[in-house]
Amino acid sequence: MGDNWRTKVRPRLLRRSESRTPTGPPPELSMDPRAAQDGQVPPVEESVVTSAIYAGGRRMDTPQTVAGTSECMRNTPNAMAWIGLYRPAEAQLLTVGEEFGLHELALEDAIVAHQRPKLERYGDTLFVVLRAARYLDDLEEVDFGELHLFVGPEFVVTVRHGAAPDLPAVRRRLEGDPKLLARGPEAVLYAILDTVVDGYAPVIAGLQNDIDEIETQVFGGDPKVSRRIYELSREVVEFQRATRPLLEILAGLTAGFDKYRTDPELRRYLADVADHATTAAERVDGFRQALADILTLNATLVSQSQNEEIRQLTRASFAQNEEIKRVSAWAAILFAPTLIGTIYGMNFDHMPELHWLFGYPFALALMALTCATLYSLFRHRGWL
Repeated sequence: MGDNWRTKVRPRLLRRSESRTPTGPPPELSMDPRAAQDGQVPPVEESVVTSAIYAGGRRMDTPQTVAGTSECMRNTPNAMAWIGLYRPAEAQLLTVGEEFGLHELALEDAIVAHQRPKLERYGDTLFVVLRAARYLDDLEEVDFGELHLFVGPEFVVTVRHGAAPDLPAVRRRLEGDPKLLARGPEAVLYAILDTVVDGYAPVIAGLQNDIDEIETQVFGGDPKVSRRIYELSREVVEFQRATRPLLEILAGLTAGFDKYRTDPELRRYLADVADHATTAAERVDGFRQALADILTLNATLVSQSQNEEIRQLTRASFAQNEEIKRVSAWAAILFAPTLIGTIYGMNFDHMPELHWLFGYPFALALMALTCATLYSLFRHRGWL
């Protein structure tokens, strides 16, 4: 777990898409253990990825069956067995549990899966649940995997649900460092912890890049940014559920150093893992707060934009009302002489002033007076 085998991670500039489109089955389905088909329980070996016996940091044997692994472990002095399972069926996992004496409660958790990261001790066996993560560049999503570990005095059983973490890579690194592997099952546990924590680095880099892009979208007024903020917030919350309990696991292991006589070198490795895990948890906490602030800012900007649109509509409506006033005022002014001319144009024999000498000038004067009066009135009210 030192620098000689630690995974080096360099954040990269990742290409982003406009929105996230979830694909594939949801986590609660993709992490389910495999079910038996037609009532037939496949042999446990079908779920075994790798099974090996180690002694002195070297691989001594690769048994073909779980029973053979258990027997070989008992017959080899100072040997350690490491069995890796991938999404085993319930009956398959129970078979492994009977072979290695695993506690039924721990087996139940491993079968059901969907557990929060935790550390439990059943006698001299540790049961550890970890949530690994990886960033999918093409989908711009965080893919979570669940890993269950049974760590006994002479064996390690890993039950993996999901693609992460890359346990074959962990095995290769440990086999390349016999001195570390010779320290026993605890070395395997700490190696896996270190790989899980190191796997958070590219995820943090990807999320940071997403947040930077979201900030640009927010200030650019992109209408799709609210949905992207929500989707990214969900991923950050899920990521926080993976990293925050991990600190409790590391604290629990640290607390048992003296009681269980943990190797001093492994103590230093664990301290390094705890340091990286703390940094990852703090970054994730910062992401959640940053997204909350961005969401608030976006709501403020949207509100300001809406207020500006309302002001523009109000100004347009006011200008339209002014035009309507002017049109209405001129219509009223022109209507008055039209009305007078219409009345005096009916040519009835008994109409007043019809045969009056000054009737025509009087009608014109009345029209002019009416128009002038209306014009003055509308002008005084600001309509003209």
